Amino acid sequence: MFQKLHSLVEQFVSLTDSEKKEFENAFIYREVPRNFTLVHESEIADELYFINSGLLRLYYNKDGEHITAYIFREHLFSTCFQSFLEGAPGNQNLESMEDCELLVLKKDKLEELYERIPKINILVRKIAEQRFINAQRILSSFILESPEQRYKKFAQHNSDLFLRIPHHIIASYLGITPVSLSRIRKRLIESGN
Repeated sequence: MFQKLHSLVEQFVSLTDSEKKEFENAFIYREVPRNFTLVHESEIADELYFINSGLLRLYYNKDGEHITAYIFREHLFSTCFQSFLEGAPGNQNLESMEDCELLVLKKDKLEELYERIPKINILVRKIAEQRFINAQRILSSFILESPEQRYKKFAQHNSDLFLRIPHHIIASYLGITPVSLSRIRKRLIESGN
């Protein structure tokens, strides 16, 4: 259950066997069904999720339209990070896109780990740095790339997601309409790309 979590952690910090055990004991195992909302907008996100299996979607609700901000894959940490870090209600929603197996870390348990295993501070900083880098890449792609370029990049790195999630959600993530996504796909297929 903790194999993938430890693989990720080892990329950033080295824990002793006793630290690994204490780290594991801080988590709760949880299964959630597809379309289950883990965090609602205007709530405080007080849990951090490691995704053992499944997909989570972070999205905004604007006038009833769900705008996808990020799709979290297996073996990543996920939450509504701004709310989680500030301890204040946020404007994001986090939901499962498939049946998920999650390792859940409550914020108060994380605070305890900071005290008991100082290396966890480094781990969380590294995870936050990765999220910041991903956010910057997404922002720069909206400024510098065309919708077709964004689509190509997404398809290159996430081709399996076209079989796992509805295309209107992918379109939302890419900042285009489902009709535009369909046209881009058709154009690329016809041109052999």
